[in-house]
Amino acid sequence: MIEDGLDETFRTATRLRISAFLSGCDEAEFRAVQEYCELSPSALSKNVAALESAGYMTVRKGHVGKTPRTWLALTPAGRDALAGHLAALQRIAETAADQARKS
Repeated sequence: MIEDGLDETFRTATRLRISAFLSGCDEAEFRAVQEYCELSPSALSKNVAALESAGYMTVRKGHVGKTPRTWLALTPAGRDALAGHLAALQRIAETAADQARKS
């Protein structure tokens, strides 16, 4: 976390997009997140590892029939961090809009 309330974990648009997508569900299958975010499997895996390392995401592996699957979910800490980051972005945008109206 930095002074203005922005969370460094979400410094990339990709991590922010992944987390925003997952905030709308309990969990999502890896491929669904990959397709929505338009990422390669390796790019998604790299960003998932960073979010998981921060404690913001859980990864669950299993099978559907004989096909291996991976599901991704935000943790409660991840949901809180995302909400705080978005609130900080909103404050920044409001400040910029106020400054623009004054000039």
